[in-house]
Amino acid sequence: MDKKRLTKILARADRREVAAMSAEILKTCRPVILKEPGKTLAMIKMREPVKQSLFYIGEVIVCEASVEIDGARGIAVLMGDDAEKTLDMAIIDAAVNKGLFEGESKLLELEREQNAEIMRENALFLKTMVNFESMDGEAPNDLNAFKKA
Repeated sequence: MDKKRLTKILARADRREVAAMSAEILKTCRPVILKEPGKTLAMIKMREPVKQSLFYIGEVIVCEASVEIDGARGIAVLMGDDAEKTLDMAIIDAAVNKGLFEGESKLLELEREQNAEIMRENALFLKTMVNFESMDGEAPNDLNAFKKA
């Protein structure tokens, strides 16, 4: 599993689920904490849609941590200030890098649940979306109708 996908799943997951996966790793390994979880600021980069130029929209508080398991480094950066979850994510990352992580099936299950929840939320939003093209036929043909009022 690639890092972007792993990080997305873990970031969206509940803290208890991430802690449970980390606890499984801690049964067999003792990670060395290289950087204690701590708050910092990160710039948010956006792409302007017309000219496609990059710009910074502002800053956000993130929590970051770094650990090592037998020479394999693991890092995590998470929006917000959840130090415990960030440390657990770094431990999972180090285990994945070392080839010790055995919870990929749990990650895939979490991803399916998260995608299903996103689809449910999108379906709710779609119910309220307005199609402005369909309203074109409702506009009065005679502009003088507005002048009379």
